[in-house]
Amino acid sequence: MGPVGLVLAAAMLWGTTGTAQHFAPAQLSPYWVGGLRMVMAALFFVALAMVLDRGHAHQPMRWARIVFCGLCMAIYNLSFFAGVKASGVALGTALAIGSGPIWAGLMQAVVQKRMPSPQWWLGTCTGVGGGIVMALAATDRQHLPWAGMALCLLAGLSYAAYALVNQALVLQARVATVNAWVFACAALLSLPVSAWLGGPLQISADGWAVVIYLGMVATGLAYLLFSVGLRGMSAATGVALSKAEPITAFALSLLVVGERPAWWSVIGLLGVIGGLWLVVQAERKTAENV
Repeated sequence: MGPVGLVLAAAMLWGTTGTAQHFAPAQLSPYWVGGLRMVMAALFFVALAMVLDRGHAHQPMRWARIVFCGLCMAIYNLSFFAGVKASGVALGTALAIGSGPIWAGLMQAVVQKRMPSPQWWLGTCTGVGGGIVMALAATDRQHLPWAGMALCLLAGLSYAAYALVNQALVLQARVATVNAWVFACAALLSLPVSAWLGGPLQISADGWAVVIYLGMVATGLAYLLFSVGLRGMSAATGVALSKAEPITAFALSLLVVGERPAWWSVIGLLGVIGGLWLVVQAERKTAENV
């Protein structure tokens, strides 16, 4: 599987997050879900590093960048859950995921002095527009929740910053070890905030099952695929391809949850698919010119 396939597979795993949370017990705070999934992801990468990176214990690590990535992941995790709670699942998810590629493209242009191609921007904006249409079709709010929307935009910014810095890390060190440290930092930063915002932890066996799936599969395995995929493409393209997430979420909402979306959602879905196709074609042209 090539880099594009790896990132798309990661996005599909991320797309299962909403459906998994649908089955979480009502008393389980979303803030605790966010914090505990960071812990589970860290345990996933620690176990993986112990198996795969045993002979590379003394590899050089850029600790400042690792802490920065952990901070970005913690901010993304908590601002996303808080933003979604304030603005609604559909609108909040669309803003967080949709703004990520735009933030990444701008940061790549400013920090790395590499402006994405016009076709990349066309595909990204088309996909973002499609995601917004899907979100608006799923919400009936009369007033826009500006605070929640701002938190979701912050989530998109922190996710894009994580991707750009993490790409540099995984190009210089082992993927499992890098992410073990990153998610350990994210867990240490997230848990106190989860306890502060979520109150005492109340979790049942069903809740643990959801948290373990979210942490080990929808986060750990997904970010493993994403990190390996970033070795073969620009970080901005990797973030843009994450727009495949709402496609998976849309399909699961139909097949598993039993939702019946409005026809506007289908139009938005076609926009997301078309945008992804344009981004993939732009990445292929870039690879051919290298």
